[in-house]
Amino acid sequence: MIAITNGRLLTTDGLATQQTVFIENGIIKAIGDGNIPADYETIDAGGGYIFPGFIDLQIYGSGGNLLSAFPTVDTLRQMDADLISKGTTGFLACLATNSLEVFYAAIDAAKAYRAEAKAFLGLHLEGPYLNPKRLGAHIPDCVRKATLSEVKALIEYAEGTVKMMTLAAELQDQEVIDYLVEQGVVLSLGHSDANFEQATAAYNNGFSTTTHLFNAMPSIHHRAPNLPVAVFSHPTAAASIIADGQHVNYEVVKMSYHLLKDRLFLITDAVTACEVGPYQHRLVGDKFTMADGTLSGSNITLLDAIKNCVNHCDIPLQAAVNMASLHPARVMGMADHTGSVEVGKTANLLLLNENLSLQKAFVAGVEYLIVDN
Repeated sequence: MIAITNGRLLTTDGLATQQTVFIENGIIKAIGDGNIPADYETIDAGGGYIFPGFIDLQIYGSGGNLLSAFPTVDTLRQMDADLISKGTTGFLACLATNSLEVFYAAIDAAKAYRAEAKAFLGLHLEGPYLNPKRLGAHIPDCVRKATLSEVKALIEYAEGTVKMMTLAAELQDQEVIDYLVEQGVVLSLGHSDANFEQATAAYNNGFSTTTHLFNAMPSIHHRAPNLPVAVFSHPTAAASIIADGQHVNYEVVKMSYHLLKDRLFLITDAVTACEVGPYQHRLVGDKFTMADGTLSGSNITLLDAIKNCVNHCDIPLQAAVNMASLHPARVMGMADHTGSVEVGKTANLLLLNENLSLQKAFVAGVEYLIVDN
């Protein structure tokens, strides 16, 4: 049993209040300022912040190998450890468009690793069922329309490890979409050339979210509203966004926040340097590109994204934290047990100092790191 004391929790109006968080069996038992029982281990937050752990629904590698190049248990284990050390206590390991052999290898790794997983939640398959007009850094050779038989075989083999898929809805048959929804896979509209009507139809018929808003989709046109306008106009559709200053201008991130509010969430879309396979990412300055110069993944953490939202987009700190925790938890249907610091929820928590430097991280109440920043 743990009591994290002398820590500040952000309230909905942005104020930070001094609280003690009591943890029992990995669950937040109570929050208050009362006496600490003698049988509790006390951890002093030093007057810093207590945040919910971050949740990244789209990341390709962290701490070493790129998952698509090395789809193994060791890669997932490496991602788990490295991401926890950066404040991410839940993540979907993402695979960009690739051969089915690579997808199946990653599924094998996910099934083998899930029993020991800490932050790893499952897989996000970004492709291969995308629109060839909007591929970005994805390789075109593997892109195709989905068939029900191929998708069924993949999902049945995955045994629940595939949690999210990015598809171009305008090219897919409804029977494929219906099947994926029935299997509990979260569908994200992305790498798509959908117009307003097509995107709206997708959000009304199985798609609940959108992959990296503004990237790999048509730009807003004042006479021909399309996918981004459909997201803004829809009452429930969510969207992820990459707040690195490279993929989306900060002013556009700011605009998107004001239009979407709690339907907007942060992803890193982060990759690692790689010199093998079809995705050979090269770090150029503070961004990753493919060999031909095409912008690929980001080089940020979710904590970096939060700081960028606060410092460059005029987004309040509490809202920015929610964009990296509560909002993605809602997208995945997990907000009943994670994504915020509330009684009854899993104790996935972060301790940060006043400068927002990470000090400690807890996954289900277990301390995994102490960082000197």
